Amino acid sequence: MLYAKSEKEETLADHTDKLVENYDLLKRSYGNKINNEEIWRLLDVAVKYHDAGKAYSNFQNIIRSKIGKEKIKEPISYYIPHNYLSPAFIPYNKLDINKEQKKVLVQAVGYHHERDSEIDFKHIEKALNLDLKFKIEELRKELKVYIPNEINNLYLGLLKNRITHKDRNYKLYVMVKGLLHRLDHSASAHKDVEEDVGENVAQYTKEFFKRQGNKLREVQEFAEDNKDKNLIVIASTGMGKTESALLWIDNDKSFFTLPLRVSINALFDRVTKDINTKDNNKEEDGIGFKYAGLLHSSSMDYLEEEGYENSQKIYDKSNILSSKLTFSTIDQILKFPFKYRGYEKMYATMAYSKLVIDEIQAYTPEIAAVILKAIEMIYNIGGKFMIMTATLPRIYTEYLEKKGIINKSDVVKGEFLSKTIRHKINVKEQSIISDIDEIVKRGRKNKVLVIVNTVDKAVKVFNEINEKNGGKDTFLLHSMFIQKHRSILERKITNFTKDSEKIKNRNGIWVTTQIVEASLDVDFDYLFTELSTLDSFFQRLGRCYRKRIFDLKEPNIYVYTEDITGVGTIYDKDVWERSKKMIIGYDMKELEEGQKVKMVDVLYSKENLQGTQFLNDFKFALKYLETVKDMDMTSKEAQKLLRDIKNVLAIPREIFDSNEMQNLINDFQNTENGNIKREKMREINKYTVSIPIYKVIKKDVLSNSCIRGLENIFVLECQYEFDEETLNGKGVLIDERLASFI
Repeated sequence: MLYAKSEKEETLADHTDKLVENYDLLKRSYGNKINNEEIWRLLDVAVKYHDAGKAYSNFQNIIRSKIGKEKIKEPISYYIPHNYLSPAFIPYNKLDINKEQKKVLVQAVGYHHERDSEIDFKHIEKALNLDLKFKIEELRKELKVYIPNEINNLYLGLLKNRITHKDRNYKLYVMVKGLLHRLDHSASAHKDVEEDVGENVAQYTKEFFKRQGNKLREVQEFAEDNKDKNLIVIASTGMGKTESALLWIDNDKSFFTLPLRVSINALFDRVTKDINTKDNNKEEDGIGFKYAGLLHSSSMDYLEEEGYENSQKIYDKSNILSSKLTFSTIDQILKFPFKYRGYEKMYATMAYSKLVIDEIQAYTPEIAAVILKAIEMIYNIGGKFMIMTATLPRIYTEYLEKKGIINKSDVVKGEFLSKTIRHKINVKEQSIISDIDEIVKRGRKNKVLVIVNTVDKAVKVFNEINEKNGGKDTFLLHSMFIQKHRSILERKITNFTKDSEKIKNRNGIWVTTQIVEASLDVDFDYLFTELSTLDSFFQRLGRCYRKRIFDLKEPNIYVYTEDITGVGTIYDKDVWERSKKMIIGYDMKELEEGQKVKMVDVLYSKENLQGTQFLNDFKFALKYLETVKDMDMTSKEAQKLLRDIKNVLAIPREIFDSNEMQNLINDFQNTENGNIKREKMREINKYTVSIPIYKVIKKDVLSNSCIRGLENIFVLECQYEFDEETLNGKGVLIDERLASFI
């Protein structure tokens, strides 16, 4: 008997049989999307022979020692990864394939595990001659496949010179290798490679409309009518873009992306929520599609915190990409343009899936470049994409035009702009600090939102307002609260503007940073804001009169253009200056949705961006992606590049030293149970805050936690302020260093 896995004492036959089952499931489910018999024929062979190299005595002894079996004799002493040995057993002469197809098959099997170490071809030859040639009969019985009487090392030449995007058979290679990865990982997890294949999210969405008594809007009809096309949709806030995307997805496998995790979480809840559930004493109607996954760095934490009974199942399905619909951040699914080792798994999945990119304008130019490159690659391999946004920078569509995508007959563009006027703007060429009295006055009779560009400015404005307002009905929200407290504050601000009997007459002021722009469903009466770049500024407008028609005599938006923070750091200085020139012309004017779209289009045209850092960063990222070397980095390295990580996780000292935290850390260190350890890790993460490195690098306020398993979490040696009863506090106070810290 030959073994494949030590967990559950799985034999090579059992593991391979599970891959065969998943192969059949995948072909039944999406064979109509992957309509290429050459792919299925080569994949069938790869599945059946991919682990034949595990017959190697050294590998068998590793497994046997773990499951308490007696070791067998090892003809040679060194270890060789089994994937480099498996292609030796494939009967190439019986397959009727050409040399190019043979190379695809050899490399798909030979690299179905990506290794950092170089291949030692001399050791492989010895293993074949001194060990594996004596395992032929045993493998025939175990795998029930044909194996030639003699194996040779001729395939080794085909392992050299990896197939890249420059090769003629590149797409075939991506599909065979990528799908083999999918099948192998699913079988190893003892899961189906695809689940809930027959569930159609569009049908659930239509039932939702019926219950609401609503008919399809124009943008929704457009999406449904063009569900077999690639779409670029520009639509105003409140036009029903989300439902449009779900109608477009129809019965296809799909991935839905948003810029922020909190937005993804909210959308996941809305789509999967039970029908006719009660939320804050108000009847709410969810779409009720229970077949969605959630994929981001803290998705398991969220699922458990929100009480999803099947959270582990949702998490597992999402991780192996088997969910019918997956809500995800782009760093999880769109890193394949970096062509990291093993990228074919995600890329091949996209070949028979649909991808929704929501609010592409909210990403940095570098990340937008990756998204556009991913869209180009998806289009070229046969997948479908939908870009939907309230405003779309012209340079992004120009890129797709340059690549010959937009002008194709299967790419359709639609623009759906609301005629409703929601905002009148007063542009004030002064500092927001100078208008504190007016903000406080409005906040006593209305719900007022204040948005500034940096955390430091938010704390400063909050202090001024709080003092003027006598500490009453004034709240602060920014990114420098620990995760637990930030979640509490996000729920509070969302409830603050909900139209329920308990709170509709409550007034007050919330001071925030740009984290509310696209992440929270709030609707304030007045917005006082520092000017950001136009795309960001228009997102901010969506937090005021979100679903109401403008009905005031005075403006409901006050934008300040002087003493601005974040220009040159958070926002490109040149783009901000151009934004200022454009917005000044709209002082004391009502702003139509079409005007917003045109302004962003002009602002982000190539002509207008000449000489800006924004355009330089965008071009540099595209050039890098065009020249990136295949298989030159790991998946984690690619993810780090895509996330553009410039933050560190830290726990404020007084929280770190608390009995509650020390007990959590002790429990984490003293348990060997993997599930319990992960649970404790999630609990610990709730007390962390993500700190921009530039804020702490010169202040010397970080110290190592010195805890095994928590090396990536630091201790923040400065004050932290938050009262869980009153929900008041300023969060991390970087400049107020603890007196006891040396």
